[in-house]
Amino acid sequence: MLRRDFLTVTGAGILAAGQRGPWARGSDVSVPRGTAEHVIMLWMGGGQSQVDTWDQKRVTKDGRKDPGSAYPGISTAIPGVEICEHLSMMAPRMDRCVPVRSVHHEVIDEHGAAAYRMHVGRPVSGTVIYPSLASIVSALKGPGSDLMPSYVLMGQPSAGRNPGFLGAEHGPLVVTSTTAGPRGLVRPARISDERAARRRAMLTDAEDRFLAESGQDPRVAGDIAVARTGFKLAGPEFMGSFDLTQEPADLRENYGDEFGQRCLLARRLVERGCRFVEVSYDLNFKNGTGWDTHNEGQQGQHHLIQSLDRAMATLLDDLEEKKLLDKTLIVVSGEFGRPSGFDSQGGRGHQGKAFSVVLAGGGLRNGQAIGTTDELCETIVEQPVSVPDLFATILAATGCDPAETLYAGDRPVPATDRGVPIPQLFG
Repeated sequence: MLRRDFLTVTGAGILAAGQRGPWARGSDVSVPRGTAEHVIMLWMGGGQSQVDTWDQKRVTKDGRKDPGSAYPGISTAIPGVEICEHLSMMAPRMDRCVPVRSVHHEVIDEHGAAAYRMHVGRPVSGTVIYPSLASIVSALKGPGSDLMPSYVLMGQPSAGRNPGFLGAEHGPLVVTSTTAGPRGLVRPARISDERAARRRAMLTDAEDRFLAESGQDPRVAGDIAVARTGFKLAGPEFMGSFDLTQEPADLRENYGDEFGQRCLLARRLVERGCRFVEVSYDLNFKNGTGWDTHNEGQQGQHHLIQSLDRAMATLLDDLEEKKLLDKTLIVVSGEFGRPSGFDSQGGRGHQGKAFSVVLAGGGLRNGQAIGTTDELCETIVEQPVSVPDLFATILAATGCDPAETLYAGDRPVPATDRGVPIPQLFG
């Protein structure tokens, strides 16, 4: 037996024996599988305060000098579970959701490192460039349509959002406008159909010869595959997704502001076959700081919460009406949460030891809360959920095996870092 094969088999046995938690998976237990075909991630960049949104605590007193939630709580469709009063549209729709209130990681103070962790699920490695969760979904699920990209990012590119060793074909197509689509896919008016066809034929011939000469180098093949996909995406199926005027005016109005319009575009994209769409909430002008609510940013946080409330509630209804909710998993996440205490200027710091991620739709057993924190959300009291466990849950919801082996060259890499799906959400 080769040394690599021996280490792979031995390591797999050690990992299987060391699975943690009451839902540890043994060799005789099947991996749960969900029905989701698509994922829409609503990214709350900056770090959404869980005690002001999904994990309601006692309300602060004395001008926000006393630790606690900044706003009163309201009852929801999940018995015994309260959320912030500014999530009033989501409250009766929480039966379609699962607030996971016990997510944690050890990265606390640095936005970039924490955002990387919440996109990749692993620490940065000096030897392997790991892929993002979106890229893993793209690779394991395969294309949902030959005319649509697998992975669309409405936000800023970053290391954590890249495909890593999976290659460029599983990287994001970055969208900066909800109405026009990527400029690089729009053919100049001066280029006729005939001229474009001639250019395409010449390029295809050159690519084929280059592939033959390079011995089908996977990196070259991946780049050429991306370029060829670009020509397909320039067609009406994908570019037509950006014409939001095709939607009823009252629906567009219900979605609300620019973030809401991004959510509407996300629905149009998954409807046409996109596997993973990330919608970043980065409208800092609403309160001056976005979700990074240090100092005075906390004072206007309710504007952000109300915007999310309206957009997410409408997205749920829209997907449900189009019979896509069970096929689409919504994930509301940021890089970390915030402590219940306040800084000297009335804002909140960073907290990675206990925060909330909300899942919705996706054919999960919704209408329940996972995990419990103490009275001020300083400690996880019940069912901690690591980032690998969260990733395993998302992959399982999409019908993928979280322990699937991917390959960085000839090096085997599990799809998650020993993550185990949350058992209550399946079956």
